[in-house]
Amino acid sequence: MAVFGRSLNGSLLIHPPGFYIIAFERFASINVYFIFLSFVYVVTVLFNLMLIYVIVSNHTLHSAKFVAVCNLAVVDVVLNSCTIPSMIKLFLVKDNFIAFDPCLVQMFTYYTFLSLESMALAILAYDRLIAICFPLRQHSINTLRSMSCVVAFSWSYAIGAIAFSVVIIRRLSFCRSVRVFSYFCDYAPVFRLACNDNSLHWSTASFLSMSLIVTPFLVIILSYTSILATVFRMKSVGSRVKALTTCAEHLILVAVFYIPILTIFAIGFYLRLIDTDQRVLSLSLCSCIPPCLNPIVYSFKTKEIKLKALALFRHVSITPAGTAAKR
Repeated sequence: MAVFGRSLNGSLLIHPPGFYIIAFERFASINVYFIFLSFVYVVTVLFNLMLIYVIVSNHTLHSAKFVAVCNLAVVDVVLNSCTIPSMIKLFLVKDNFIAFDPCLVQMFTYYTFLSLESMALAILAYDRLIAICFPLRQHSINTLRSMSCVVAFSWSYAIGAIAFSVVIIRRLSFCRSVRVFSYFCDYAPVFRLACNDNSLHWSTASFLSMSLIVTPFLVIILSYTSILATVFRMKSVGSRVKALTTCAEHLILVAVFYIPILTIFAIGFYLRLIDTDQRVLSLSLCSCIPPCLNPIVYSFKTKEIKLKALALFRHVSITPAGTAAKR
């Protein structure tokens, strides 16, 4: 394969035209899996876009809580859009080649929004913490402005950190293999292909794993520890049940997202004890399923959103009938 290179501090860097994505080679029922992913993607886009529309178009939902919910919905749409269509293309066209620069763009987009997904779940845990532990001061502490600042900081940090990690990929020289064993242009499988020193990339990946995945998870644990302590001090059993019910959906999403991904990063990235195909399948599931479940399990269980969504459906179904009657 032809390569192109450039000089860095007097040394020639070899960058290939692109990489070949190698995934799902040993799965017998892979066709069924791709059909399943197509369904997941359609559900993710439709439900999250409807959720965003409901929140943006209703001024009564312009509060700190729904800023966090809308943020999660936007992240969900982009996270699945940066990987699932390319996987479906791989399945339909059998074209597993991705050019060098688009590879880096996909890498940046995926890890930025995976990080934002992690932080969005932590932000929602913070929202629950304020609502349950400080109910009388909730609207003074968790204001629309403060929540907007928290969301803006999470975006700024994720974009900056992942941009740095992707830019330094260009300092690597690829003179061995161009076969990436993942379902997209994955960071660790790519930098492991380098034939020069990649210690900076190991350090960067370790730091970002801790700051963007593990730290938000610890924030969620601390938030729910405080929430449980507050709940068990409540005298009314009904108040306890109501408080725990409002947290149940969020905890389901936290478990679905964090348990597989922390296991993959701990066993696969650091210990390298996980089979490549199992890693690819697990990582694709834990990054594709939560964005599909979020609007169903969490958002549309919220009373305010459910009422607005039902009103929207009634309006859509009544309008054509009314138009026909006028004609």
